Amino acid sequence: METSARNVFKGKVVAVRSGAVNDEVELSVDGGLNIVASITKVSTGKLGLKPGVEAMALIKASFVLLMNDAEKYLLSTRNQFPGTVSKVTPGAVNAEVLVDMPGGVGITSIVTMGSVEKLGLAVGKKVTAIVKASQVILAVPR
Repeated sequence: METSARNVFKGKVVAVRSGAVNDEVELSVDGGLNIVASITKVSTGKLGLKPGVEAMALIKASFVLLMNDAEKYLLSTRNQFPGTVSKVTPGAVNAEVLVDMPGGVGITSIVTMGSVEKLGLAVGKKVTAIVKASQVILAVPR
């Protein structure tokens, strides 16, 4: 797949929970990670999503929030991925931050330079990457 999304995770659908308008689709991806997406019922049907179907989760780096102390809070965000900062690439306004997660999987976040400073983001720093389920795009091969 060719895409500008920094975060593309391949896996299989493990659950589909139907709602009145949206469905919650859970995808098991490499490294033992599960990603939850909230998509319309129409999209679930159009993509043929059901347990066992191979799919990809796409997450824009700007949708990935980083948090220092997530373990101290109960969050409504379904996707919470603890990890360790492995690279920080500073820019004039924003920085690209790579977070390594258990299982050899990484996720990239774009944050402001102010956030890099405020959160003390540096190689070796423990953080939690947070992504709302509504920010996860699912794709399947044709």
